[in-house]
Amino acid sequence: MGPLSAIDVPAPAKINLFLAVTGGRGDGYHDLVSVAAPLLWGDEVHAEPADAFSVECDDPAVPTDGSNLVLRAAAAFAKASGWAGGARFSIRKKIPLGAGLGGASSDAVAALTALNAMAGDPLDAAALAGVASSVGSDCALFLSGRPVVMRGRGERIEALSKEAYGRFRGMRVLVFKPAFAIPTPWAYARLVAMAPRGYISPARAEAMLGAWLGKPGAPVSELLYNSMEKAAFAKFAALPELLQRIWDRFGIAARMSGSGSACYALLHEDVDAVPIMAEIRGAWGAPALVVETRLA
Repeated sequence: MGPLSAIDVPAPAKINLFLAVTGGRGDGYHDLVSVAAPLLWGDEVHAEPADAFSVECDDPAVPTDGSNLVLRAAAAFAKASGWAGGARFSIRKKIPLGAGLGGASSDAVAALTALNAMAGDPLDAAALAGVASSVGSDCALFLSGRPVVMRGRGERIEALSKEAYGRFRGMRVLVFKPAFAIPTPWAYARLVAMAPRGYISPARAEAMLGAWLGKPGAPVSELLYNSMEKAAFAKFAALPELLQRIWDRFGIAARMSGSGSACYALLHEDVDAVPIMAEIRGAWGAPALVVETRLA
């Protein structure tokens, strides 16, 4: 076991390039088929040795009690590894809450990565993925550091082929979020209320994804889909209205990520992002988050 030391671990945001929710499960979760891609922008988690586990954050809206996924991840790591140490975590927050960008899950995985390094790597990749999946449905995707296909409740991870990944690797992304958030439990409850029309059948979801994967060179624009937009757009009209304006003015198909409220637009290298940013701020006002980054 190596010596304990402080460590900083990036906690990237993610976007869902493809998300089909296929139905509810008996355990209270939902089954899905999704292509999720990490970004080069996100939070950072600092960890240093301590007598016990604790967490602080520069965003006062982030809870620092036992509901924080970082502390839940730390407890799960200690149980799985038998490590008796502790750590103080500091989250430098950029990913907003209620955005569908995976901020809490990414922070938790960053904490797991930091703890494993501090403890001398007692867990191998498979064991670490198991711990991550026990903490949150979409946690495991952040261990890969690259786009993946997610199935089940999000814990079943499959790497994209090199060819498919190459179609959008490093692509520019404009991420934008209105001042309001959409709580994930609310969004999934709306899908339940809309059943069965709120769901996509597993066969159709796999067919949609398979059609894109099986067409070498198909642009990523043909993959973009999010079945959770049905629930969010019915209540939050500001989202579809702006996405339609971006299409009408710039010919760019923007989508919502996850359960929202953040959206994104993929930009080719020759696209000027400034007019699009101005359109977003004109529609949603100064409090809107607008960030240009790239896919990992």
